[in-house]
Amino acid sequence: MPALPSWLTEPLWDQFAALLPERPEYHPDHPLGCHRQRIGDRIIFDKMLQLLRFGCSYEAIAGTTCSATTIRDRRDEWIRQGLFVRLKQIALESYGRIVGLVLDQIAVDGAITKAPGGGEAAGRSPVDRGKQGLKRSGMTDGYGIPLGRVLAGANRHDSPLLAPTLDRLNDLGPLPHDITVHLDAGYDSDKPARCSMNVASTAASPTRARRRLSRPASAGMSNAPTPGRTSSPGSPAATNGAPPSSTPSSTSPIPSSPYVA
Repeated sequence: MPALPSWLTEPLWDQFAALLPERPEYHPDHPLGCHRQRIGDRIIFDKMLQLLRFGCSYEAIAGTTCSATTIRDRRDEWIRQGLFVRLKQIALESYGRIVGLVLDQIAVDGAITKAPGGGEAAGRSPVDRGKQGLKRSGMTDGYGIPLGRVLAGANRHDSPLLAPTLDRLNDLGPLPHDITVHLDAGYDSDKPARCSMNVASTAASPTRARRRLSRPASAGMSNAPTPGRTSSPGSPAATNGAPPSSTPSSTSPIPSSPYVA
């Protein structure tokens, strides 16, 4: 049974295949010009769609066509080449053009997940007996469409991750003049404001810093759940599917900062 219907996978593969670099037909270092045949990229691509769709392990999805090690190696190769970052950018741009991203309402929140394999960003989890875990600081638009995330150790607080998470907005092109950022009680301090001030003042490019300073976000602090998950004032669920307004009705404003309050 296919993970996704062909009318969806075929255009997705065509777009991904266009990002793949050219590869020589034969191994250049082999004296006879022959080597073990490389598993086709389309096979690995379909396997990865199955992993995302069914949530199974690499060993469970491997078969006679390719091994679990091959899937992992090809995944790491594509990550190093930046293919998934470019594919994500294309997907967001296409969605924004066809459906429309609600960028005047942004929700940011953190979540702790397991990381049994460790990794550079993993740390001791405070909710899993000190085992390895990750803190995922995610950002969505007003309808809950993922816009970006930042990974850190599970023992990191949400507040210091707010500024690098909002940094992902720079990849989305033109932004609305007024942006409301919905946060939970974990951000109820002056740390988010200080982080945004530091990011604006220490940006790598002066032009980039001025752009942030010239477009301050009218942010609000709210204890309401993330927009798009449960009904909360100003969220799509509370407006019967209507796009949220750029002026929040239930958030209490706090002093504005160059990027977010």
